[in-house]
Amino acid sequence: MHRSKVIRNVQLGIKNLSLHALRSGLTILGVVLGVGSVIAMLSVGEGASREALEQIRKLGSTNIILEAIKPAEDVAATNSRSRRMDYGLLYDDQLRLESLPSVLKTVPAKNVRKEGRLGERKMELRIVGTTPDWFEVVGREMIGNGRVLNWRDEDSRSNACVLTEFGARKLLATEHTIGKEVHLGEPYFEVVGIIRSEKVSGSIQTPDQEIDAYIPLSVARERFGDNSFQRSAGSEVREKVELHQILLQVDKIENVEATADAVERVLRQFHPKTDYRISVPLALLQQAEASKRMWNLVLGSIAGISLLVGGIGIMNIMLASVTERTREIGIRRAIGAKRRQIISQFLIETVVLSTIGGLIGTGVGFALPWLITVFSGMPTIVPFWSVALSLGISVGVGIIFGLYPAIRAARLDPIEALRHE
Repeated sequence: MHRSKVIRNVQLGIKNLSLHALRSGLTILGVVLGVGSVIAMLSVGEGASREALEQIRKLGSTNIILEAIKPAEDVAATNSRSRRMDYGLLYDDQLRLESLPSVLKTVPAKNVRKEGRLGERKMELRIVGTTPDWFEVVGREMIGNGRVLNWRDEDSRSNACVLTEFGARKLLATEHTIGKEVHLGEPYFEVVGIIRSEKVSGSIQTPDQEIDAYIPLSVARERFGDNSFQRSAGSEVREKVELHQILLQVDKIENVEATADAVERVLRQFHPKTDYRISVPLALLQQAEASKRMWNLVLGSIAGISLLVGGIGIMNIMLASVTERTREIGIRRAIGAKRRQIISQFLIETVVLSTIGGLIGTGVGFALPWLITVFSGMPTIVPFWSVALSLGISVGVGIIFGLYPAIRAARLDPIEALRHE
């Protein structure tokens, strides 16, 4: 019996709202925009945050990345006519760091910019001289039937080369890839494998680039050495860098921060100038997750203002409805309707308004992120909790903002209401 009353009250509420279809539609539109904007903004924030977190996870939560950087005082002095700069990581640094008890592996890397050539096709590549451990610490998917560098390549100083997918497509094009010989600078190298390219997003810098070509470290030292020359009009700068990167793999995630502090102490003893940078992906991950929570809170709060505006619209229409239906309320009270019945009737109407608006707004909230991804290429992810939150808030807004008009209607004096014209 109680259920049939609820159904009848809902039907009556829909009928009353349909008497002023335009006004009800405009009120619903406010809720639609509010719910849609909440879901859309949270999905944009979730997509951007998820992409950044995925980039950081790919760096390895147990890895520590060391990079050679040019000291600030050397940068300021590069305008002199002739300048020699020695900076960056050392071969001895690798030996010192691999002796730390929590370090499982150290992976050195020497980077050289050279032109890659195959016939008429040319492109600038970053030649990375490294050891086979690079491909284990920096996990990238293999493409095709090739292979990565192995220790036999390193020990025999083999002219073996592993290209990225991006470099292979640009340089090799439709050529048969595995086994092809390409120029990296002057010497020839045989392509033994191709790995998936990894794109860089925002400020997250991975240790690899999509223009990389990987060769054995022993070959890089022999072919390219540690010195490079940069000539410009009237000036010459000679730089000596032994290693550009050292990747460390730590045994346990709990030891990462302590190991990073130990690495800092070791390097500070042998580097009087700050010519290195330490990146800890785990710390970046924790910071990014905290930023994600704050970002979602800010975006949700901004979009929630739209729902607040929709709630004010609901209150406005219900107050107008109470004024228009004063005589009806008086008649119902005169024939025995109780105050709670009047309150429930008006609350049902506000819940119907907010629920319809919430459901339509959910559809809009799914459509907007899809359109953003299609037209801008920005990744968006609609989290389930944002849909549930938006629907819950829209219904709650309907109840909260409809409560005052409903109580006001229930408190009308029946006799005064019957006299109302």
